[in-house]
Amino acid sequence: MAAATTTTTTTSEASPNFQKPELLPLHQHQPQPADYRPELTLEKPPHDGLHFWQFMVAGSVAGMVEHMAMFPVDTVKTQMQALGSCPLKSAGIRQAVQSILKSEGAAGFYRGIAAMGLGAGPAHAVYFSVYETCKKALSGGKANNPAAHAVSGVCATVASDAVFTPMDMVKQRLQLSGTHYTGVWDCVKRVLKEEGFGAFYASYRTTVLMNAPYTAVHFATYEASKRGLMGISPESVNDEGWVVHATAGAAAGALAAAVTTPLDVVKTQLQCQGVCGCDRFASGSIRDVLQTIVKKDGYRGLMRGWMPRMLFHAPAAAICWSTYEAGKSFFQEVNDGKSNESVG
Repeated sequence: MAAATTTTTTTSEASPNFQKPELLPLHQHQPQPADYRPELTLEKPPHDGLHFWQFMVAGSVAGMVEHMAMFPVDTVKTQMQALGSCPLKSAGIRQAVQSILKSEGAAGFYRGIAAMGLGAGPAHAVYFSVYETCKKALSGGKANNPAAHAVSGVCATVASDAVFTPMDMVKQRLQLSGTHYTGVWDCVKRVLKEEGFGAFYASYRTTVLMNAPYTAVHFATYEASKRGLMGISPESVNDEGWVVHATAGAAAGALAAAVTTPLDVVKTQLQCQGVCGCDRFASGSIRDVLQTIVKKDGYRGLMRGWMPRMLFHAPAAAICWSTYEAGKSFFQEVNDGKSNESVG
């Protein structure tokens, strides 16, 4: 709208000979249609000007809401991906659910949720703040820049996985039926005593290798889907914003989850090795784990848990993105309110 303001000022200061009605801006001598919305005529970066800590808070809340809401599905996925006797030899969802209910009842679906809460908040704070920072630096001011979105997502996951991996390992061990850990801190102390600090990061390399393509696909798909959905009905962007974010997030989460399931199986194997009869790997290399899975369960073993993984990530991403965007909108309103107060 800056261009319109400049034109108006220049015209009003010109001599009367140049102030002809046909040369005046349209909005000065013609009424606009009832549905005319000038804020949609120029592209404005959404949520521009948020502080770094505001991205962190919005991301932290979004991550915790996402993982807490979908935790039972994540427990089923972990049970299905673990080989050996912990707890199943079959990879069916029904068998996993029945095994959890039989061994611990409904509470078994939430075993390890405290570890998830401790890890998800800080990790997602890092995740989204790094993403937003990198996206701003790499996009060059262009909203439609899939390469910048993908690279920013990779940077975000490398940083956030360094924070989340230890608690994720604890969470997955607690999710297995038959483990003898009494809680989060008991698991942490026993792992440190029996396996050393390195055990907390045994799967970090695999996690990054999995999450790098996952986030690249996820963020690029999300940004593209969001633009596409907003382009379908731009007049209702403000009214249906949460629907757009949720739908785009679900599509991005489902696609990225399906593509990266084999590496997620490897990650689970490394984090749960030696627990409840699960295999232990001497080298901990991705190749050794892949060979063991294929030898023991065939190539289908690499896709074990793909269905609950997609069932987890599609709604989880929808919840996460809609919550995150709502948080950004809240902080934007707070910032705008403070700006108006300072001007007044």
